[in-house]
Amino acid sequence: MENNHQHILNLAQTHGLIRPRDLVRQGLPRVALTRLVQQGLLIRVGRGLYARPERRVSEHGALAEIASKYPQAVICLLSALRVHDLTTQSPFEVWIAIPNRARAPKIVYPPLRVVRFSEATLIDGIDEHQIDGVTVRVTNVARTVVDCFKFRHKIGLDVALEALQEAWRAKRVGMDALWRYANLCRVANVMRPYLESLP
Repeated sequence: MENNHQHILNLAQTHGLIRPRDLVRQGLPRVALTRLVQQGLLIRVGRGLYARPERRVSEHGALAEIASKYPQAVICLLSALRVHDLTTQSPFEVWIAIPNRARAPKIVYPPLRVVRFSEATLIDGIDEHQIDGVTVRVTNVARTVVDCFKFRHKIGLDVALEALQEAWRAKRVGMDALWRYANLCRVANVMRPYLESLP
């Protein structure tokens, strides 16, 4: 039993957040989570999510929680802008992209805004970030800017323009990448006047 507990604590230390199914994969008893919480060696940070009490949580801790529960989801739009430090806004919802036909995750906290991406756009332009010990899939800078134009009716054209200007001014994107993702996401015609006006 002690070996199981130590193994679970090591998993939590390595991965930041663990779920009961992570234990099942390792052949460890799920009931041990409850005992470790009672002993104060683990804390329950959300439904089905556990961590060490001393775990350091960054400003993007909610993204790590989402990625732990839904590893196939991609952090996008306003949440991705925040990760890339390209906005002054601090969205209270986590924006995620899921496949077109996938069932939307049901989660109470953090609140989610779900958008749907085609299969191709769920793969291209996606980076992996380590946040609080969890691998989080996030759209890269150029892709995030293009997505803001694609979903301008949801987030506002002013946000898309601010993201483009800030990313360009800070030399975080190149014209080739912007055109590539604009074509992939079928917003090249929408973006053309804005891209052509960049200094």
